[in-house]
Amino acid sequence: MNLQEKFQLLKDIIKKRGSAAIAFSGGVDSTFLIKVAHEVLGDKLIAVTATSSTYPERELKEAIKYAEDMGVKHIIISSEELEIEGFASNPKNRCYFCKKELFTKIKEVAIANGVEYVFDGSNLDDIGDYRPGMQAAKELEVVSPIKEAGLTKNDIRELSKELGLPTWNKPSFACLSSRFPYGNKITLPKLKMVDRAEQLLLDMGIRQVRVRHHGEIARIEVSPEEREQFFSVEIMDKIGNEFKKIGFTYVTFDMLGYRTGSMNEVLTKEEKTI
Repeated sequence: MNLQEKFQLLKDIIKKRGSAAIAFSGGVDSTFLIKVAHEVLGDKLIAVTATSSTYPERELKEAIKYAEDMGVKHIIISSEELEIEGFASNPKNRCYFCKKELFTKIKEVAIANGVEYVFDGSNLDDIGDYRPGMQAAKELEVVSPIKEAGLTKNDIRELSKELGLPTWNKPSFACLSSRFPYGNKITLPKLKMVDRAEQLLLDMGIRQVRVRHHGEIARIEVSPEEREQFFSVEIMDKIGNEFKKIGFTYVTFDMLGYRTGSMNEVLTKEEKTI
């Protein structure tokens, strides 16, 4: 099946459902899904964004702008993960607790607005990584139209470019809680440290960045092609000094660069189960 055939299949899958509330982060996948679903469903579509301490303000502002630009009904709710029992201790299935809370709340929004289904932006590539949140989606009967249509991340970027979406080349983003090794307690001060550190690097022009919080140590991941920007004594001194002001004692640079799910590399195959 070629790309345009998969794109048409996506539209058919959405049309068959008739109405939907979509979990909308403002990222590549959900923005693409909102755009297509709005064209198919019109006012029978609602975009729902959840605010929390793990979701940076810059991402929220972008989500609001994208929804406004597309003329989509946008509802913002609160979903504070740190208040969810079992989340802050950061178990390996942390994302399950988060997604269960999120989709439960979006389902309530859907019911209140006479909408039948809840959609998420999962794509075909998500099957290959450790994604405990997908179990929560399954339990709550959340529909994943993009995945059903067999679209990959690269497919979404290509189609997003054709549709003129500003997110077509937006770097991948995951909530800030993904910056902590499993078992390391997640707290609001730690989340703020990560947010400030990543914002510093973004302000320096780095596009794809993760600052992993290993206690006193910050481990910086950037996209492989951006690594060479750090090979400067001046840049290293600036980042090191600024990170110390943020609260880190030691600042390290991951030689392999950013890769999806790097925190899952410590898990065995058996551990990647709920």
